[in-house]
Amino acid sequence: MTWDPEALPHAVGKTIAVTGANAGIGYFASEQFARAGAHVILACRDPERAEAAISAIRRRVPGASVEAILLDVTDRESVAAAAEALVERERLDVLMLNAGIVHPPKRRATDAYGNELVLATNVLGHFKLAALAMPVLDRTAGARVVSLGSLATLLARFPLDDLQLEKSYNSWNAYAQSKIALQVFGFELDRRMRAAGSGVSSLVVHPGYSTSGRTPGIRGVNQPSRLKRFADNLQAAWTQGKDHGAWSAVRASLDPDAQGGQYYGPREVTKGAPARARATRTTRSRRVGARLWPLLEEYSDQRFDLG
Repeated sequence: MTWDPEALPHAVGKTIAVTGANAGIGYFASEQFARAGAHVILACRDPERAEAAISAIRRRVPGASVEAILLDVTDRESVAAAAEALVERERLDVLMLNAGIVHPPKRRATDAYGNELVLATNVLGHFKLAALAMPVLDRTAGARVVSLGSLATLLARFPLDDLQLEKSYNSWNAYAQSKIALQVFGFELDRRMRAAGSGVSSLVVHPGYSTSGRTPGIRGVNQPSRLKRFADNLQAAWTQGKDHGAWSAVRASLDPDAQGGQYYGPREVTKGAPARARATRTTRSRRVGARLWPLLEEYSDQRFDLG
């Protein structure tokens, strides 16, 4: 199927939840979902920033159906409350796992439960949210979980014996390993749902090399400085704005031909229209997925049973 990111299929009647939707890829995916006619739930940590994003979507998409719920992915009570709010819905067609730390701290930090902070933010909270939201996904025909990976998965190792980076922390490894873990989770989730006979599918995407300096300026959402604009535009040959970076996640969510276990990214790897892509052998590994799953259950204090 030829996919035109500027002419999306109608999504009227669909409900889509996006974590970390007040800025970046999450915001632009939400705006595009709203433009396609979906009801969009922005799951955000900061109520003021969530309201700014809602206002921006309503300005830019007249008649948009959009709301916000509170979600701090590092707070188990917040995750449970957000999941409960989703389960109360009549349907949930897409759960997009996007929230995360892009610029990790220079020194290792932990959440309130002792988990390394980047892993907790980018992976563990999403693992728990997906597990708790499964009832509403299960009762929605054709529901999908879409996990936002990264090109960083191409550039790092994944030592499962040091997932919490207690032995060798640096900010780059923290980010890259968290994205590897999220991709492994996305592919393993699809395998487990298929084995359980679930109608829910899980897809994984990456946004290429998307920068704020090449992204449309939107009050309260994306307001890069002139210096940032200048610096990012020097890389125009291999970068794109985050509005285009959102295309892969939107396609994985709305393309009627997309199937569970597929991986989408920009056609030109770092930029371009969304297309099927090749994930790393590690992130697609059944062995790695089987080993990671119980660790995620342990660190998130969340059983994730299917079937």
